[in-house]
Amino acid sequence: MKQEKMKKISPEQAHSMLKKEGLDISLEQAEEVLVFLRKMANIVVSNYLNQSNHGEDS
Repeated sequence: MKQEKMKKISPEQAHSMLKKEGLDISLEQAEEVLVFLRKMANIVVSNYLNQSNHGEDS
């Protein structure tokens, strides 16, 4: 399966997207949100892969 490299959302893009949704935060806060979301995404993917691997052993 070919892996595609995804571009990361910049803090500026996140700030703009959140502002459009009515959330008024600073650029620094938008960057912190992105860092948090990336960590959460990594945890979710790791947990999913660990569960998938353990399910094959059963």
